[in-house]
Amino acid sequence: MSKHSVFTSIAILLIFGLTSCKDGSAPQAGHGPMPFPVKTVEKSNVTTFTEYAANIEGVQNIEIRPKVDGFVEQIYVDEGEQVKKGQLLFKLSAETLNQQANAAKANIKVAEAQVVSAQVEVDKITPLVQKNIVSAIQLKTAESNLNAAKAQLIAAKAQYQNAKENLDYTIIKSPVDGFIGSLPYKVGSLVGRTEVNPLTTVSNIKNVYAYFTLNEKQLLQFNRQLNGSSIDEKIKQMPDVELVLADGSTYKQKGRIETINGMVNPRTGSISYRAIFPNPDNLLRSGISGKVKMPSSQNNVMIIPQKATFELQGKRFVYLLGKENKVESKEVLIANTTENHFIVKAGVQPGQTFVSDGLIKLREGMQIIPQSGEAKSNAAFSKE
Repeated sequence: MSKHSVFTSIAILLIFGLTSCKDGSAPQAGHGPMPFPVKTVEKSNVTTFTEYAANIEGVQNIEIRPKVDGFVEQIYVDEGEQVKKGQLLFKLSAETLNQQANAAKANIKVAEAQVVSAQVEVDKITPLVQKNIVSAIQLKTAESNLNAAKAQLIAAKAQYQNAKENLDYTIIKSPVDGFIGSLPYKVGSLVGRTEVNPLTTVSNIKNVYAYFTLNEKQLLQFNRQLNGSSIDEKIKQMPDVELVLADGSTYKQKGRIETINGMVNPRTGSISYRAIFPNPDNLLRSGISGKVKMPSSQNNVMIIPQKATFELQGKRFVYLLGKENKVESKEVLIANTTENHFIVKAGVQPGQTFVSDGLIKLREGMQIIPQSGEAKSNAAFSKE
């Protein structure tokens, strides 16, 4: 092939390529404005929830301690077992106390004999004094001996009663319905009234207390929302509270605030609250943790959906609808949060229009087709 033929072929290919680009290979123009759902900034009354870390305790956590010294002879329950009021828990060895009770009982017999003897002496001397055979001093002496014998009998009975009570203390029963805690002592352990650890703890968890704290600022804000001249009146107006458990679930039974501590802790600047929750299924146990979820009503505030905002460098923004339906980002200051909305304290004004969904597709200055209503917005996005 000659050089002329080669150059001619190359020229033809170049012309064909340029023609093809003009016909269909050149990039086409972009799509027109896309539809996006929009809403108007409005003021509304909302309820917000604030969570406070809480410790859960049974309404009764009773330490079971021995009233007498002795060895643990029997343990009738196990850790975590549910018990009834009056149920037998422990038995302590009672040999020494048995001996003391028997000795005290014997002393009663001796004292009773002395009373009988003194009474006989008085009965014998009385007629002799009446006949002036013996002096009245002897009768007074006999009567004094009788009174002393009776007093000795009373003391002996009291001693026996004390010994008997000590013997009864070796049988330890549950004072309430509840659940058994840990059992630090085993059979054979020597226990007494001076031991640091109790034999066990019985927790009555038919109802449970949730203890939590508020700081001074929170306390003032909360109290300003409630009417009443006294703490009791304010407590009565407090709304029911919820309990968030350790697994993130919300406890199905609602509780109520019962008490507010009368003093602020000077070291932490906080004040203690106590809420009570019913526990019919024994789901809650003493010692677990959770969060008390307390509602608070706010009136006439601006709210926007959380999904209508985006975060940039730690700040929160919305896209407002401007002239020619072009969007512009605007920073908003968040005062509080509800489940799905933000309460806005600055950055937007009532009546302004913002894009409520699909923000990931937006860019600053982008022109859109505004559509109001969730149904339209969903239809628009389903086409994409």
